[in-house]
Amino acid sequence: MPAQDRADLVLPELKTTPEGLVPAVVQQYDSGEVLMLAWMDREALRRTLSSGRATYWSRSRGEYWVKGETSGNPQWVKRVAVDCDGDTLLVQVDQVGVACHTGDRTCFDAGEIPFDSAGEG
Repeated sequence: MPAQDRADLVLPELKTTPEGLVPAVVQQYDSGEVLMLAWMDREALRRTLSSGRATYWSRSRGEYWVKGETSGNPQWVKRVAVDCDGDTLLVQVDQVGVACHTGDRTCFDAGEIPFDSAGEG
């Protein structure tokens, strides 16, 4: 199916923020490792589906960015899914190199928050 047809299937379902954005949870396709959270708008999703390269909207720079274009650590898209509410994307990728701008493999390497699984605080 052509990329535009795939985008047309997904885009009407998306519920975006007032700024037109939707969060994209990015996951390594074969291991399930969560790599990062980024933001997409409808155009970023169209670009992602047509190129096979993860393309996001940078809120800080106010522009599109193709992951790895400047860092040399691209994300090759394997699958994109929309959650049941239509307000979050799951982007499964083959990450080359590191995902985080800090040089870590994942943006979630900063440490865990202590949690008592028994629920007793």
